[in-house]
Amino acid sequence: MVVTSKDNQWVKEWRGLCDSAKKRRESGLFAIEGARLCGDALRSGVSIRAVLYTAAALAIYTDVVGPLIAAADTAVEISPELSRHMGDTTNPQGVFCIAKTLDNSLIIDKINIIGIYSALEDIQDPGNLGTIIRTAEALGLSGLILSDGCCDVYNPKVLRSSMGGVFRMPLMRVGNMPDAVTALQERGLTAYACVVDADATRITDVAMGSGSAAGIGNEGNGLKPETVAVCRHAVTIPMDGHAESLNASMAAGIILWEMTHPRN
Repeated sequence: MVVTSKDNQWVKEWRGLCDSAKKRRESGLFAIEGARLCGDALRSGVSIRAVLYTAAALAIYTDVVGPLIAAADTAVEISPELSRHMGDTTNPQGVFCIAKTLDNSLIIDKINIIGIYSALEDIQDPGNLGTIIRTAEALGLSGLILSDGCCDVYNPKVLRSSMGGVFRMPLMRVGNMPDAVTALQERGLTAYACVVDADATRITDVAMGSGSAAGIGNEGNGLKPETVAVCRHAVTIPMDGHAESLNASMAAGIILWEMTHPRN
């Protein structure tokens, strides 16, 4: 039977998970849209509770939708009109999943002391956070530490901009970033506060790399002073132009590149 009603329980559940971080936290579920992202989730080991799909999507994306139907607890065929109602993108592909949140969390006591990490404090724009996660995965970071002030990693915009990186990158949520940085340093890592400050050391003059953690702050305010204070070093991206600062995800990309390609 093809579902056409917006009041269908799975349709309402999917839409609610898209719209509410609270619902995602309380249920332990999140919503995914699109053939590529849904397929990526399945290949990455994400548990699929339900898949909703159109007949056209099944015909076009057979190699993705078929395995999703086989893996999901529930599979529901929906009408094209309902797909357009559900879609969080301009041109929905007709593939939607409800998935269980992952257990890919880092634990400070088990962090690899020769790893490379970034501590993200209060990154609030979903696009920025997703792009940073995607960049961190591409450059081979060991993991990311996120403050409670960061936006939800299961926000649909984070999922899309991370290109599935959320499914694979080890992440850790912390309530207090200065305490987390202190704990990292007690484990033997060196923490660098990335700041906009001409008096800080230029990142091109520092050999970060193995055994380091870079603190990257909020889009508008940067790292909190108390977080900067507990880091062993303050570093900055040299800028010769007139702009006062860089976009958070662009700055993170430069910093993470320097960390994973340290200078002698």
